[in-house]
Amino acid sequence: MLWLLVSVQLMELLWVLLNLVGVERTTTEASVRSVADIHLTYMPYSHSVVSMLGVALLAWLICQIALKRPRLGTAVAIGIASHFVLDLVTHAPDLVLAPGLHNPKLGLGLYAAAPLGAFALEVIYGTFCWWIYRGSKALLVVILLFNVANLSLLSPAIPGLESMLAQRPTLIVLVILAQIAVTLWLVGWFSMRPKSGGAGGETT
Repeated sequence: MLWLLVSVQLMELLWVLLNLVGVERTTTEASVRSVADIHLTYMPYSHSVVSMLGVALLAWLICQIALKRPRLGTAVAIGIASHFVLDLVTHAPDLVLAPGLHNPKLGLGLYAAAPLGAFALEVIYGTFCWWIYRGSKALLVVILLFNVANLSLLSPAIPGLESMLAQRPTLIVLVILAQIAVTLWLVGWFSMRPKSGGAGGETT
């Protein structure tokens, strides 16, 4: 489970690192009312098609050759790729094909165009993954609560603490890092707890 949890956030963790050392950049509008006011200005290394494919392939090779666990390698590679696919649907056009290629910019912009639609998509996706995993009710509650906690950041109609992020790109990066750490820990913890009446009604 640890491998899978890290895989789906690996490119985001790379984004955090590259922002903190100044290789990639994040900017904001003068005021931040939603995620649409936060701009991932430059991130060709952590969020490009070639980077995603390269990291997924490297992870697969490590699991296949070094660890002798090909099924794990496939799962980890899919996890890495899945993050980019979801970003492609929700992000503004700020994704690129490869480092050094500034165009075309990819992204359907669901966060800005239909923030509640993006919220619904993320809830449905999280619930679907929980159902496939046949997780516990507690795990489902964690997934739903963390989606609801992001609602004010998605929609300018819902006030929240996002105004504090204006002109503070490092704070944005650290907040996202904290979100990743907390959610991975809680999802990991509850995914390994005994199931009681989870998806499919089974108990173990």
